[in-house]
Amino acid sequence: MVTAYIGLGANLANPAAQVQRAVEALALLPQTTGVRVSQFYRSAPVDAKGPEFVNAVAEVQTELSPLALLQGLQALENAAGRERPYRNAPRTLDLDLLFHGDTVQNTPELTLPHPRWRERAFVLRPLYELAPEKVSEADLAAVAMQELSVLAR
Repeated sequence: MVTAYIGLGANLANPAAQVQRAVEALALLPQTTGVRVSQFYRSAPVDAKGPEFVNAVAEVQTELSPLALLQGLQALENAAGRERPYRNAPRTLDLDLLFHGDTVQNTPELTLPHPRWRERAFVLRPLYELAPEKVSEADLAAVAMQELSVLAR
């Protein structure tokens, strides 16, 4: 079993419900157990336009390879009606594989750790809840100006 961290986000079609359904669906992925999830956060789009996002980070225990897990996440996005008309378009669901154990990988299909995980408060703050050892105070300070608020559920 490997511990993997997944960034979840949505800003269309009832985003909080989309993220909640995705959390529940993660538990149904094959060879995957032990889903833990951060609080949900509300954030403005980064490098994009559109409605506010609901974001969270989930921790799972999995026997899936990084690519198999990515394919499972993409299947969940597609099931939620994810469309990719252009880069950073509004979305019903976005699932980013942030970490897969200690895997370091850079292929056309997948880069691990996720290449922009340190640049976004909506990843760092929820990741800090689940794995504070992965997030430094300097990381948090670097994104302190990005607006983020806890979403009451």
